[in-house]
Amino acid sequence: MQDVIANDIAAIQRISAVPTILETVAAITGLGFVCIARVTSDSWTSCAVLDRLDFGLKAGDGLDVTTTLCEEVRDTGKAVVIDCVSEDTTYRDHHTPRIYGFESYISIPIFRQNGEYFGTLCGLDPSPAKLKTATIMSSLTLFAQLISLQLDADMQLADTRNLLADERETAELREQFIAVLGHDLRTPLSAILTAVEVARRQALDEKMLKLVDHVGRSARRIAALVDDMVDFTRGRMGGGIALALRPETELAQVFEQIVAELRAIHPHQTIHVRMQPIGTILCDAGRMGQLLSNLLKNALVHGDVDRPIEVTVNHVNDVFRLSVTNAGPRIPDDVKRQLFKPFWRGAARHPGEGLGLGLFIVSEIARSHGGTLDVTTSDEATSFIYRSYGPAFIERRLAPRPSHQ
Repeated sequence: MQDVIANDIAAIQRISAVPTILETVAAITGLGFVCIARVTSDSWTSCAVLDRLDFGLKAGDGLDVTTTLCEEVRDTGKAVVIDCVSEDTTYRDHHTPRIYGFESYISIPIFRQNGEYFGTLCGLDPSPAKLKTATIMSSLTLFAQLISLQLDADMQLADTRNLLADERETAELREQFIAVLGHDLRTPLSAILTAVEVARRQALDEKMLKLVDHVGRSARRIAALVDDMVDFTRGRMGGGIALALRPETELAQVFEQIVAELRAIHPHQTIHVRMQPIGTILCDAGRMGQLLSNLLKNALVHGDVDRPIEVTVNHVNDVFRLSVTNAGPRIPDDVKRQLFKPFWRGAARHPGEGLGLGLFIVSEIARSHGGTLDVTTSDEATSFIYRSYGPAFIERRLAPRPSHQ
C-alpha cells in the first residue's frame, strides 16, 4: 500500500499545473494552508502543499485520518465547507477543529475517472472566511476535476511507456494496446480542453486566466504525445503514416501558423524564416505542418538559445526544399545514427520533454511523401533538410541523356 501511495504522490508532483492550482485556491479563498491529499480507508497523506501558516506539513507527510474531516468526505463523497467553525452548529464541537486550530475549512473530493475515490483538494485557516459561494465552489470543483483528468492521463501514459519496454515477442499486442489507448485518451483530453474553453468565457481575473491557459497548454501537449503514439503504432503495424494527398496551394500559410505558434510558446528564442513562393505542391498539408513543427521543436530543445533558428523554404525546378537549422556543436556520428529511431532522445536542456518520437515521425512523413530527409552537422550548426520531387524533376532524371560522339 505504501508503494501505491508513493506512486500517487509522484503522479501529483508530475502535474505541472498543481503549484498554480494551489496558489489560485489560496488566492480566491484566502486560506493560508492548501493541499492535495491522498486519502484511503486508514491513511491521510499530503501530495502537494502550499503552507503560509507554518502548519508544518510537506509533500509525503501523513496525519491520523480519524482526526481529519477528509475522512467524512471520503465516506460521503461530498464536500465539507465551513466559513466559521465557532458559528457552525455541525462542527463547532467537533474534535478536528480543536486539534488543528482552524476557523475556516474546505475539502473537495477528487475521484478518478472510474469513480474510485482518490482524496481531496482541501484548505484551512485560523481566521473565518466566506467559502460557501458559487464562484469558490465551482472553481474548486473544476480544479478537482482537472486534477483527476491529469492523474488518469498520467497513469495511462505511464502504463504505455512501461508496456513499450516489454519483451519483443509481445510487441504486436503492445502496439495494438497503444493504438486503443491513444484513441481512449482523447476523451479525457477533450474534457480538459472543453473545460478550459468554458472557463475562458467566464469573467476571470488575471491569475485565474493564467492558470486556465497553463492547463490548456498542458492538455494540448498531452494531445500531441497521443498523436505521436498513434502515428508510431500505425507505422509499426504496417499502416504507415496516413496521408491525404492533394494539390496544395496554401502550404506557406500552414508553415507561417506553425512558426507563429512556436514563437508564442518560446518568446525568448528567435526564429528566422526565409520563404520563397512555393506554388502548388502535391502533399498532405497537415502532415507537412507536423514535419516542420517537429523539426522546429527539436531545434528549440537542442539548439543554442542565444542564436536564431533558421527556416528556409523554396520550390525550384520542381524540387521542394524545407530546412531547419539551429546553432550548436556538431552532432557526434554515433548520435546521428540514432536520430530517427523511435523512443530515442539525445541530451537536451529538458530531458523529460516528449517521448522521443518527433524525429522518427518526421522521417516517416518524409518517406510517405516519397521525399528525402538529410542531416548536415558542423562545429557551428546542424541542419535538417527535407526534399520532395515533382513529376517534372523525375521526368528530367529519367530522360535519356544525349550521346557525345
